Amino acid sequence: MKVRVSVVTAAAELPWGSVLAPGRGLVYDVLGRVAPDLGRQLHEHGMGAHGMVPVGHGAPVFPTARRARGKYAAGGAGVVEFGSPVPEVVQALGEGLARRELLDWGGVALRVTGVEVVSPPSCASGRVRLRTATPVVMKGSGQDENGDLVTRQAWLLPSEPEWAEYFQNNLVRKAETLGLDPGVELESVTWIGAKRSFRVGGGAKPGAPVEAELSGPPETLRALWSWGLGQANAAGFGWVQS
Repeated sequence: MKVRVSVVTAAAELPWGSVLAPGRGLVYDVLGRVAPDLGRQLHEHGMGAHGMVPVGHGAPVFPTARRARGKYAAGGAGVVEFGSPVPEVVQALGEGLARRELLDWGGVALRVTGVEVVSPPSCASGRVRLRTATPVVMKGSGQDENGDLVTRQAWLLPSEPEWAEYFQNNLVRKAETLGLDPGVELESVTWIGAKRSFRVGGGAKPGAPVEAELSGPPETLRALWSWGLGQANAAGFGWVQS
């Protein structure tokens, strides 16, 4: 499920360094106030055997803002979404965000005008096409053609050889983390957007938005819609468009 927050701002743009970075801290701040034990568990240990954090968020989007080259346009009415396949997390986020009049998004004031919880699609056919609004990031093996480790920061783009394998592994690990059927498959990548890097936490993470066709158990597909694709979803990467 997702928590969709309607906002309004007088700012004309978001600094590129604040497009995604504030979201993770905001999530933990809300959880710390509404469900401190749950927030502490996710922050310190994650969930399941893989220690993953089943939370995602997108960037604020302002559909009517005036676009300008090289700037992330803001202004007027917009939306920022948060999500998780874990009902307790969604409930806490919904309650906590509904109590706020303002969101501080990297120094830009977003006035909250509404909060609603959005359910995932049914995925009843066992097949779904998901397009991300933010870049999908994946880290590969860092090995060369001889199998020697050459880097520990082997960020992959969707067009590179290892990407599909590591993306598939990530899908399975997410299902296992949630105790769901891990029989989910990446069938094809039907679209790749422009490469972009965002700096969050310790450094910049490069990636590209994608549209991916997945097959698998409906409950697992719904969970992925709520969580996001690829790695670092809690930092805003791989957020699935509603």
